[in-house]
Amino acid sequence: MYEAYYGLRDRPFSKTPDPRFLFLSGTHREALARLVHAVEERDLILLTGDIGCGKTTLSRALMDELGEEYKVLLLINPRLTPIEFLRTLALRLDIVAPSRFKTDLLEEIGLALYTAYEKGVCPVLVIDEAQLVPYKETFDEIRLLTNFQLDDRNLLSVVLMGQPELRRRLAHHAYEPLRQRIGMQYALKPLSLAETGDYLDFRLTVAGGEPGLFLPQAVELLYRFSAGVPRRINHIASLALLEGFGRESRRIGPEILDAILSELNLVAKSG
Repeated sequence: MYEAYYGLRDRPFSKTPDPRFLFLSGTHREALARLVHAVEERDLILLTGDIGCGKTTLSRALMDELGEEYKVLLLINPRLTPIEFLRTLALRLDIVAPSRFKTDLLEEIGLALYTAYEKGVCPVLVIDEAQLVPYKETFDEIRLLTNFQLDDRNLLSVVLMGQPELRRRLAHHAYEPLRQRIGMQYALKPLSLAETGDYLDFRLTVAGGEPGLFLPQAVELLYRFSAGVPRRINHIASLALLEGFGRESRRIGPEILDAILSELNLVAKSG
């Protein structure tokens, strides 16, 4: 629709976590570096951030960063009982018919992890939206996965990703054993005003366009309303491009943002 008008090959502000559009702000660059380091150390890492800050996109970028000696096991629906969690992990490890009995299931997982080690492969379990794990006992099983190890290394790496409430939950004394196993943790921050402008230009460029489409006053309004959260930025920027196309405007100025933000405020109030 507006793509041809603005000389774009793709939609620059899509909601899908495409690693091509991963803008490495200071906080995202450090987060990705820590993720890669923790995986290489076969450690357990905790990554938290507000909704829409880019955690899922970072998990996709992590997959692209890792070499063939790593196998990422992505778990995006962690609302599981302990036995459901272990069976899901077993299936991700290519165990065709996981046992329904915990003792046998753990033996199957241990054998699969050791077999992977012999092949020179380190499984990386990435649990997205980990704040949704419903039972402490499931977290206990996650912790006990770090017991699968040789004398000098763990047989897998675990990445827990979730919203800030996950960090608050794990701060409870009941989770002390799990906290002691966490080798590294990091909290993603929103973008700054300057980074918001760079973010817009970066995604426009990746999509085949030119930087500077959003005028400085528009960037400032967008930042103020989005609070620097990438998902909110994407939503507002997409609407702004549609509005700009409708007005046949070659640049997105503050008047377009004012119209969009007024519309969003009305929707928020009616909701």
